[in-house]
Amino acid sequence: MLLIDAKLLDSYHTHKYRKIIHILKNYSVYPGLEQLSLSLCQKESDNEKSMYERKIPVDLDCPLRLTMSLMGSKWKSCILDELRHKPLRPSELHKIFPEATPRVLDLQLKELVEDGLVSKTIYPELPPRSEYAITPLGMTLIPIIDAMIGWGERNTELFEKKYGKRK
Repeated sequence: MLLIDAKLLDSYHTHKYRKIIHILKNYSVYPGLEQLSLSLCQKESDNEKSMYERKIPVDLDCPLRLTMSLMGSKWKSCILDELRHKPLRPSELHKIFPEATPRVLDLQLKELVEDGLVSKTIYPELPPRSEYAITPLGMTLIPIIDAMIGWGERNTELFEKKYGKRK
């Protein structure tokens, strides 16, 4: 007769209430259980409302800023460059970019998927397997990436002066 939502039990917000929930599981007859569960669920919905909001609004009048917001992160253009050749699994991308932390790569892949530049396919098998592929919209950014690669190759002396010679 436990009325607390399963989503709430799995939430990281319930760590404060773990002891209370444990007691409630052990003693299903508890006066005020319904009120407590409503209170906990209310706290959960309040936390969902307090998501991150941008302090500085996106400038919709500047196409350069808009484009950079889609591909300007450290690894996004590199991910798009690798996906131009073939779809890759997350573990393959982690091997290609060992200096990037898995969390950062996963976040940037998620953002690329949300922006429609990359698609994620999850195959219904055990163990589950997923694969990332560049979308037609993402392919429209490849000429920009190629121009950046070409510029970098033409100006290697600038980077050698700034960062030192390659080892």
